Amino acid sequence: MGQPRPSGAEWSAPRRCGPSPPVVAAGALPLPLSRAPPRFVLRPAGSAAASGGCGQNPSVWILNYDIMARFRRRTCIILLLFILFICSIMMALKTLRLDRAGFGDPFGLGLLPELQQRTVFLENKQNSLNRVQGDTVTHVNNFHSSTVNTMKASMPPVNKLEEELSSPNYNFHVFYYSWFGNPQFDGKYIHWNHPLLPHWDPKIANNYPKGRHNPPEDIGANFYPELGSYSSKDPSVIEAHMKQMRSASIGVIALSWYPPGMADENGEPTDDLVPVILDFAHRYGLKVTFHIEPYKDRDDRSMYNNVKYIIDKYGGHPAFYRYKTSTGRFLPMFYVYDSYVTIPEIWANLLTVSGSQTIRNTPYDGLFIALLVEEKHKHDIHRSGFDGMYTYFATNGFSYGSSHHNWANLKAFCDSNNLMFIPSVGPGYIDTSIRPWNNHNTRNRVNGKYYETAFSAALLVRPEIISITSFNEWHEGTQIEKAVPKRTGQVAYLDYKPHKPNVYLELTQKWSEKYRKEKEQWLM
Repeated sequence: MGQPRPSGAEWSAPRRCGPSPPVVAAGALPLPLSRAPPRFVLRPAGSAAASGGCGQNPSVWILNYDIMARFRRRTCIILLLFILFICSIMMALKTLRLDRAGFGDPFGLGLLPELQQRTVFLENKQNSLNRVQGDTVTHVNNFHSSTVNTMKASMPPVNKLEEELSSPNYNFHVFYYSWFGNPQFDGKYIHWNHPLLPHWDPKIANNYPKGRHNPPEDIGANFYPELGSYSSKDPSVIEAHMKQMRSASIGVIALSWYPPGMADENGEPTDDLVPVILDFAHRYGLKVTFHIEPYKDRDDRSMYNNVKYIIDKYGGHPAFYRYKTSTGRFLPMFYVYDSYVTIPEIWANLLTVSGSQTIRNTPYDGLFIALLVEEKHKHDIHRSGFDGMYTYFATNGFSYGSSHHNWANLKAFCDSNNLMFIPSVGPGYIDTSIRPWNNHNTRNRVNGKYYETAFSAALLVRPEIISITSFNEWHEGTQIEKAVPKRTGQVAYLDYKPHKPNVYLELTQKWSEKYRKEKEQWLM
């Protein structure tokens, strides 16, 4: 053990005053010089063997060598144990959950977007819930001070629940519907009593039931909401929705929108709800963008008026969403559902610089995101002057755009044509409560695996924004809102078991954080 002793010629050369060969016991053979010498016995000082005149006795020399070797060995062992102790402490610290670390917010979660942004404001969590994350900065510079002051004045005291809410990710957008009603707030049920839609082929339609659903026990959905057959006008419902979205680290609400006085065929006008939704969104640090639905006679002229109306009426609200472009402009964003129904030439009138109704380089300019269904739509979208495309449908394989394996090609096309690609992920799909003949498009949730697979596919193409279909489109079973088990005499609803009602909110939060971390690596 330790350092080997000298051998051979080196051992035979200790300096002495005179010849003093080692004593060999009677009858013993001389020790070969190539072997290590035997251990000497230490004699008392002053003995004949203890000192050899002007030189040192070999026994003392060997003893000192042994002591030094043991000291070095002990020092190395102590140093090794200290290094192992430090490493174990570091590994223990790394296993702490970042969002629950006792030493405060984790380093880096809020730094990702600011690496490439000139305008950022980060409000302390105790004073504001409006921390900016992602490449999006939602306030124009000259509104910055007044917006922050307004938030401080309007925010409720921070309680334990709000302290536990995840910070919003403004690159996570979720499609939200405010078209539900009930007798308490609306005098009747709206949308929960959705009719069963007939198949377009009469021969097939005759094989399925007809009629309407009869709430509250029988609703037009395959799942049942934890809040029951609620009204979108109920302030407690709106606030509950904001809390759920905020807990999921969602940052932007893509609000389904019809112009004033208009609605879908099963609903009622909802534009008067926008100010309330904006106020509650602002309270929870969320932003609102608009998902413009395909109302009757939608064209370039009506769209110009729609955009002007939205910006004039809601553009000054602190919860109004703006995206910072690569050129440094802060522009509102508009998702345009069923954009392919209108021909590219009409859209070009509105969305190209030379168009007859151009909105470009005016106070009403924005980012207009078209729906891509078929592959050929990507060329129409480019010719129309749109700024990007989204896929909306949560059914993998239903359309070219909603098929995960096509997203890489779509992202490459968008990159080469200066367009944004916004894939839409969903937790599953089932609409047989309103389209009983459409079970071939059902996509089971597989206890959350379907949702996570969609997120994984989206992250592979490194999008600037990910959209989620949906928060509460209950008719098509794409909701991530809390659902509960329910069985009535008429129907047994699906549920999220064996998981809790908030499982899809938790999964969204998980992937929001994963997206943040991966995007930080992309930027680096």
